[in-house]
Amino acid sequence: MPSYRIRTATPADLDAARAVMLDTVYRDFGTGYVPRWHADIIDPAAFYLAPPRHTLLVAVDEEDGGAVAGVAALDSRGPAHPPNPAWLAERYPSGETAQLRRVYVRPDHRRRGLARELVRELMGFAAADGGYRSVYLHTDPAVPGAEAFWRSMGKAVCDEREDGGETVHFEIPLG
Repeated sequence: MPSYRIRTATPADLDAARAVMLDTVYRDFGTGYVPRWHADIIDPAAFYLAPPRHTLLVAVDEEDGGAVAGVAALDSRGPAHPPNPAWLAERYPSGETAQLRRVYVRPDHRRRGLARELVRELMGFAAADGGYRSVYLHTDPAVPGAEAFWRSMGKAVCDEREDGGETVHFEIPLG
């Protein structure tokens, strides 16, 4: 069984982290790269390494020469309206909301607790920041396992499928 280490990404990790993200949006989501949704994937340094209240984590497989097996990010941008419902943008304002993003694990490394550990580390980062009052994320429930995973971590606050949408929004308790 591989041995993993989770750590803050460095500039040297960005190509491998980007590859995990792009592989996920192409293979798992079936959308491919969509500029208005995925600009952070192309320039993760600007989105996650430069801003002081943001972070990008990598899970590296120590037995595979430090290959990046998973990623997870956090930023202080709340859900935008549109495309999200206005009340969500009001409930989770930018600056006060830690938004979890890009929690992705390569298929051959799944079912080993990596995503849960990545989220635990992001939650510790958010708590240590001291300025966040909530933790928010959204997911595509069509991705196998995604909805069940997030329901095990937090509470669904909006299920857009009830109104013909495709996204489920979650809050995870902070602290």
